[in-house]
Amino acid sequence: MTGWKPPLPLPGDKRKRSVGLLGGSFNPAHAGHLHASKMAKMALGLDEIWWLVSPQNPLKPVRGMAPFGQRLAGAERLAAGLSFIKISDFEARLGTRYTADTVAMLQKRLPHIRFVWLIGADNLTQLPRWKGWIRLMRLLPVAVMARPAYSLRALAGQAARRYERFRTPPCKLAQARPPAWSFLWQKEHPASASHIRASTTQD
Repeated sequence: MTGWKPPLPLPGDKRKRSVGLLGGSFNPAHAGHLHASKMAKMALGLDEIWWLVSPQNPLKPVRGMAPFGQRLAGAERLAAGLSFIKISDFEARLGTRYTADTVAMLQKRLPHIRFVWLIGADNLTQLPRWKGWIRLMRLLPVAVMARPAYSLRALAGQAARRYERFRTPPCKLAQARPPAWSFLWQKEHPASASHIRASTTQD
């Protein structure tokens, strides 16, 4: 594996940049992840996108989850050649299980970076199920990307209603003080990890 897998970020790193964090199982990484990363970088004016490959999503079953190393390597292969996308095993190195804890540690270690959390509309729908989700909204801005069949439901959901008054234009999100969130109505991509796994199993 030749991608960006740094040791734990060191305190005192003073490089100032805007970074989008795309967390997930990447089981497997697919063209939809690339599409979302490109759209988010453009819409939000980000310098980089970091893919945080999760050892195990607490809300997803262990059964059917490919080994962590295999998923990490797949993400590296897919993003090869796109210098603004960095692949990280940060959560595995740190041992965090929940997004709010991961973000808090990144902000503590790299205080000069402006982080934005990137999620699909399907995850905005289930965000209230995440442990510490209100804390997460207070830690950093959140960009929600449109996904087929989920967008309208997500905008009518609990999280969107609770933070409606904090909705921010995408061009201002990276500099916004949290809580702040934007919905990115970019062209949707049909790729789905679950569909890819199902087709692979059938083959």
